[in-house]
Amino acid sequence: MPEGHGWCLEWNHSVAGFPVLDCYRHRDGRMVLVRSHLPDFAAGLDHIPGRGTQVSDGEGGYWIENINEAVPGNAYRLRVGSVDVDHRLVFEDSRVSLSGLAADQAVTIRLMLPDTPLRENHDD
Repeated sequence: MPEGHGWCLEWNHSVAGFPVLDCYRHRDGRMVLVRSHLPDFAAGLDHIPGRGTQVSDGEGGYWIENINEAVPGNAYRLRVGSVDVDHRLVFEDSRVSLSGLAADQAVTIRLMLPDTPLRENHDD
């Protein structure tokens, strides 16, 4: 992922069913959570005071902007949900359904720097 570019992890809330987004950016060699979109105050979707700034999305939901939290090790593990949850990676106008590829499996979401060679084995 080139410096300054970003992507989002999008999924359907397990109770309410609406899409939720966590958006990341490559900043200075680090994977940084920059903002989240929450269309409702459903279960588990509260804004934590002091963690970013909550702003209206103009449609009844809200963005939490300026989170700016670096992800330790530039990677995290995700237990991919079912096709109903439909975890998906969003980059520009493209969406890749992780649930379509690896439902109910653990995967690693990792920032790959442009000069990092791809590994054949991703067992971590």
